[in-house]
Amino acid sequence: MTGIGMWTVAHQSPQLAAIVDTDGRTVTYGELAGEADRIARGLRATGLGAGDTVALLLPNGADILTAYFAAVQIGLHVVPVNWHLTGAEIGYILRDSGARAFIAHERFASAALDADFSGDRFAVGDIPGFLPLETLGTGGSGRPDGRTLGALMVYTSGTSGRPKGVRRPLLGLDPDDVPPVSLWFFGLFGLRPFDGHVHLCCSPLYHTAVMNFAAISLQFGHTVVVMDHWDAEDFLRLVERHRVTHSHMVPTQFRRLLALPAETRAAYDVSSMRAMIHGAAPCPQPVKREMLDWFGPVVIEYYAASEGGGTLITATEWLERPGSVGRAWPGTRVRVLDDDGKDAPAGTPGQVYLQMGDATFEYHNDADKTRASWRDRMFTVGDIGYLDDDGYLFLCDRASDVIITGGVNVYPAEIESELAVHPSVGDVAVFGIPHDEWGEEIKAVVQPAPGVTPGPELTVSLIDFLAARLAKFKLPRTIDYVGELPRDPNGKLYKRHLRDPYWAGRDRAI
Repeated sequence: MTGIGMWTVAHQSPQLAAIVDTDGRTVTYGELAGEADRIARGLRATGLGAGDTVALLLPNGADILTAYFAAVQIGLHVVPVNWHLTGAEIGYILRDSGARAFIAHERFASAALDADFSGDRFAVGDIPGFLPLETLGTGGSGRPDGRTLGALMVYTSGTSGRPKGVRRPLLGLDPDDVPPVSLWFFGLFGLRPFDGHVHLCCSPLYHTAVMNFAAISLQFGHTVVVMDHWDAEDFLRLVERHRVTHSHMVPTQFRRLLALPAETRAAYDVSSMRAMIHGAAPCPQPVKREMLDWFGPVVIEYYAASEGGGTLITATEWLERPGSVGRAWPGTRVRVLDDDGKDAPAGTPGQVYLQMGDATFEYHNDADKTRASWRDRMFTVGDIGYLDDDGYLFLCDRASDVIITGGVNVYPAEIESELAVHPSVGDVAVFGIPHDEWGEEIKAVVQPAPGVTPGPELTVSLIDFLAARLAKFKLPRTIDYVGELPRDPNGKLYKRHLRDPYWAGRDRAI
């Protein structure tokens, strides 16, 4: 069995397990390819052609992966929609993306109906006014006509405003061929076709990296085990039961695994794990060290963006350079530029720019944002960082999150990283609020750890803790407490929800 590509694997080994669904049901490669062909025939019959867009409001499971493969084999841009959004927010994405078809699950019927979409609508389950997806394409057989490779079009999280779709040009590739970039990318993590690999998908599939890891795993003949929602002990159970070899995770999930009682952690055999890959959010150094102590040197970190390009650091390298997110991927470039567009000296923070070959993209319907993101064939997503003498990248913060207080730049991520290791802190966000004299002052918002009572005594304890670790000008002037910080399920913090009310009616320098 040498051929790769989902349809090739389905032809060679139709009974091979492709997906273990959230209810434990196994979908074979033959079944996956057959369903993807049926849906693709139906979408083609509605008039959709290469370059058109389909939006998916589907939960984790076989349905969204099947719909993805159906759409990309007929040249569609596939927009997975965050199912935590309101109907109005979903409607914006449908209109902005130019979606001509919308596939939704009955679990999200209310939001799907509120989205006010006038194109072709299909439902998994029963949604009034939506055609059942199970009947789409049942009048024919075989593969759809006009097969050409489409592309994922993921909307950025909108941490600084309206989300924007990252749209890539279609290259006319054969859907049966696995792009060399997929082989190269998985090779960075030591993942090869077949080789007994089992991928555990434990985050929402509407995220770029999560979908890419699941889809490439299926192209490689791996089995993909899908979790409906995150549960720390269930993660361990699935790793042991299915002998999981790789997973894509975020630091929030690390924290919740480490919060399990020691006897629970010890009860599961996780020795099958070969690559516990993490990114998407900063990981406090003590948290990563504990994960390395538990799982061994299989914890691999990378820094990347939906837009493309990035860095990677192995466990061994990280232990030598704690806090780094690694060096540029082979064939890519990472540069840190100062305000004049020149390379910043080693150790000096500046704007991080990435370049991945000749790859390009645009922010759909936002030429100004696209133009502002590019410089000399490199792009930035607004992160601030620095390179050391050996080319290892260290991130400081997002440019939009930097606090300018008294003319001095303060990076909230540094303060958050220190506070996060205090035993009374469950989660934390730091940002700048208006100050008439200094421009901005530093505020922290803390989600107390379970069982911890917030109040003045805790505030004093936290400030004293920070004072032993950070310069005085970096200390928060005030600390507020909340039951839960506004994070998406993949761990990304919506800091603007906390910060924006303080700046209502006022201009901010950043």
